[in-house]
Amino acid sequence: METTAATGLTYREATDADVDTLVALIESAYRGDSSRAGWTTEADILEGQRTDPEGVLAVIESPDSRLLTVEQAGQLVACCQLEHRGDHAYFGMFAVSPALQGAGLGKVIITEAERQARETWGVTEMHMTVISVRNDLIAWYERRGYRRTGRMTPFPYGDERFGIPQRTDLQFELLVKPLV
Repeated sequence: METTAATGLTYREATDADVDTLVALIESAYRGDSSRAGWTTEADILEGQRTDPEGVLAVIESPDSRLLTVEQAGQLVACCQLEHRGDHAYFGMFAVSPALQGAGLGKVIITEAERQARETWGVTEMHMTVISVRNDLIAWYERRGYRRTGRMTPFPYGDERFGIPQRTDLQFELLVKPLV
């Protein structure tokens, strides 16, 4: 467990005991009416679930992955996945409690995630995928040093584990940031 005094945030790796709380946090940040309290909502483009207990547990149990939890005043307020993929790390499953979005917490957390990936695995890049129509979110990542690659992968239409699309033009774009 590592606490950053300046922000009062505590970082630790998630355990099996965190699964239900993490699923609730991720769902609240992206789906349904609760997600509309923050700016990261996907409620207008996807219905249904964002993740499930099995998906979260798979990340926790994967030997090349860690699910970083972020606590403030003893409450779990954010999380993100870091996965070691050779010369780069993958950043995903990023969620900040909707009530705390827009206050700079995301910037602090992504910076810490990048530091941990660089120091733990010696990687030189961070990769992530973002739904390509999420222009506001992509712009936020661009302000953090990520660049659009134009490399797209299809959205998994028909697989409700990833949500129920409300439009037909969804795909994922790869964003990359050098970590040197």
